Amino acid sequence: MNALVAVSIAPVGVGDELSKYVAEVVKVIRESGLPNKTYSMFTEIEGDWDEVMAVVKRATFVLAEKGIRTEVVLKADIRPGFSNMMEGKIDRLNEALDEKPQPVEEKPVSVEDRIRATLRRVGKK
Repeated sequence: MNALVAVSIAPVGVGDELSKYVAEVVKVIRESGLPNKTYSMFTEIEGDWDEVMAVVKRATFVLAEKGIRTEVVLKADIRPGFSNMMEGKIDRLNEALDEKPQPVEEKPVSVEDRIRATLRRVGKK
């Protein structure tokens, strides 16, 4: 069964700066081969439930096996019959917002284009 999981795995009691520990966790997730994206507070992982949970376990134990107290916060979305939820959810959201996502590489939209887009949206109401 396909699952989309948002997980935060962090050490407790190792000081104020956690990035080197979190990097060890994220490395395990990225090396899993499952689709994943890391954000400032969570990493999303998508795949078969058992495979995703095995990755979460390995990522958790990379710290715990070093004797580090480890905190795990996990949110899961199990939606039978759906795959590619990581991208699909955002696509459907943007469609509902009537906006097209802009790749980071693109130049900023001009003020004139933003005004035209706003006028089109206002005209629809």
